[in-house]
Amino acid sequence: MQLVKWLGVSLALGAGLAMAQDRTSTLIYGGDWTDLITADPGVSYEFTGGLVTDNLYETLVKFEGTDLSTLKPGLAEKWDVKNTGQGWLVTFNLRKGSKFSTGREVTAKDVVYSIERVLAIKGPSSFLYTDVANLKPGSAKALDPYTVQVALPKTASPQAFLNLLTFNIGGVVDSEEVKAHEQNGDWGKAWLTDHSAGSGPFVLNRWDRNSQVVLTANPNARLQPKLKQVILRYLPEPQAQRVALESGEIDIAENLTPEMLKAFGSNPKFKVYKSDNLRLRYIGMNAKEGSPFANPKVREAVRYAINQDDIINNLLLGNATKIQTIIPKGLLGYNSATYYTYNPARAKQLLAEAGVPNGFEFELLTATATCDFVPCADLAAKIQSDLAKVGLKANIKQIQNSEVLKIYRAQQAQMVLVAWSPDFPDPDGNATPMSDYNAKSLAYRNVWNNPTAAKLAQQAALEPTPAKRAALYKILTELVLKEGPYAILYQPAQNTVLSVKVEGYVRNGQNQVRFENLSKQP
Repeated sequence: MQLVKWLGVSLALGAGLAMAQDRTSTLIYGGDWTDLITADPGVSYEFTGGLVTDNLYETLVKFEGTDLSTLKPGLAEKWDVKNTGQGWLVTFNLRKGSKFSTGREVTAKDVVYSIERVLAIKGPSSFLYTDVANLKPGSAKALDPYTVQVALPKTASPQAFLNLLTFNIGGVVDSEEVKAHEQNGDWGKAWLTDHSAGSGPFVLNRWDRNSQVVLTANPNARLQPKLKQVILRYLPEPQAQRVALESGEIDIAENLTPEMLKAFGSNPKFKVYKSDNLRLRYIGMNAKEGSPFANPKVREAVRYAINQDDIINNLLLGNATKIQTIIPKGLLGYNSATYYTYNPARAKQLLAEAGVPNGFEFELLTATATCDFVPCADLAAKIQSDLAKVGLKANIKQIQNSEVLKIYRAQQAQMVLVAWSPDFPDPDGNATPMSDYNAKSLAYRNVWNNPTAAKLAQQAALEPTPAKRAALYKILTELVLKEGPYAILYQPAQNTVLSVKVEGYVRNGQNQVRFENLSKQP
């Protein structure tokens, strides 16, 4: 009888221990993953695709933590940039011993194949190689099993090229494994949609569409994860995430409302993690001749008239960073200067100096959508109220975002409330669009043609030395801050709620979360 009782206790303790281990080795991440189209790093361009591929594949270089201004070694232990006079030679020296999930060693031929593959399949992000880095077939060569050399023309920025390698397309695939699964010359595209062939800390175990994505630890990974399994659970609605988090069904939730964030922030069982993303919410002002915003003093008056602190603290409940310059926090060249403070009297003085002491009437264009955490209509109304205090009467016109962009791109918006995110984690992703009229992007849309700003943006893009590059961006950001057609409102936060049992969670402005750093307490 005692033996039976002892065995029963032992079995119960063993089962309890197994359950505890299972809870600590598996993490469930709830969110809206409905934008996941493929897990192929050469094709993926959406947020969830990036979250997944970042953990399945390694890149030559990478960013660590929240710092998106300093490149760190990845598969390449070191790299070198050489100016040949005709262009640039970027040479990567690979680590020896890095292995794919198949057990094969990562070599230079896999890197070259991965680059050639992106160029061949022409996916949504291939323009980063062709248009930004100006790569073409044959640009990358394997000098030996552990050395790769990439030739860039003088029109490309070597620093931008290095930075874009941290994006999805920089993921290095096992060339032999992918070739073995090619179908009709597709470079393995169909197979890699829901399989993986990388050297990252996890492998793609399964993808149940609109239900879950299951990642399991890669036993051959150089960076061994602390968890055995990470499950991305499809929960598109904030309310469903809230309920699942409170019940313990999930460990992490995203996309919660500001009110939910506030409630979880006061609950000792949870913690709220705030991180910057690279988006900037801003006001664009049409500076073409004859426009009421053609005079730079009028544009400056607008910047003084808008109460940024009120927007961030009261409308967004603190879920944003105050910023006035064009390069977001987290990137090289970020300028934290707050040249403008809320000052209606100074705004009125500038309007008088510009010859419009009584102000004027104009149209403020915005979308029928959400501006980060609040309806765009609410944010537009706040701006309308601030501007009215200095005599600027904004008539809000709210239409679908596609129509807003159509009008804006045609240079027909007087004032527009929109947002911008760089396509790749490099300051040139903002500097050139917002400074160079001939780039036919934001400076063009606002009809702001400043040759000095355009030249500075080009110089900074092509400067290979980070310190010199940062110095050029300081000059540029101050120039655009003073003379440009923008009133930067804020840089929105990316908010995540976690169980207090989850440790090691860090998210950068590129929306990367390194799952190998995550652990979970009982």
